[in-house]
This record gives sequence, C-alpha cells and structure tokens, in this order.
Amino acid sequence: MKEDIIIGLKEERDACKRWLKEAEEKIEKLKAELARAKEDHQYDNLVHKRELESVKNPIPKLRNKGLM
Repeated sequence: MKEDIIIGLKEERDACKRWLKEAEEKIEKLKAELARAKEDHQYDNLVHKRELESVKNPIPKLRNKGLM
C-alpha cells in the first residue's frame, strides 16, 4: 500500500519533469523566434527609413547617378 503510493508519486514526479523539460525547450525556441523577428523588424525599419530619405531628398541620389 505505502509502496504503491510512493511508486505513484515517483511516476507523477517524472511526468512533471518531462513536461517541464518540454516547456523549457519550447520557451527557448520561442525566444529564438522572437529574436529573429526583432532583427527582421529592425532591418525592415532601416530599409523603410532609407526609402523615405531618398524620396524626401532625391537630388543627392540623382547627382550620384550623374543625372543632375
């Protein structure tokens, strides 16, 4: 009787450990995905900023191309 309870508790503990390990792995994957998304967002912002600058002031760009 007592041994059955101990065995049941050990099985439950092991199940909790497996669940926790899976959760930690998922968290790490999500952190990596978030970091990549942040990098992509930063790059997109930089590209858009440069596009806006070239639209606002196209003369230096045209001069560099020899069109003015």
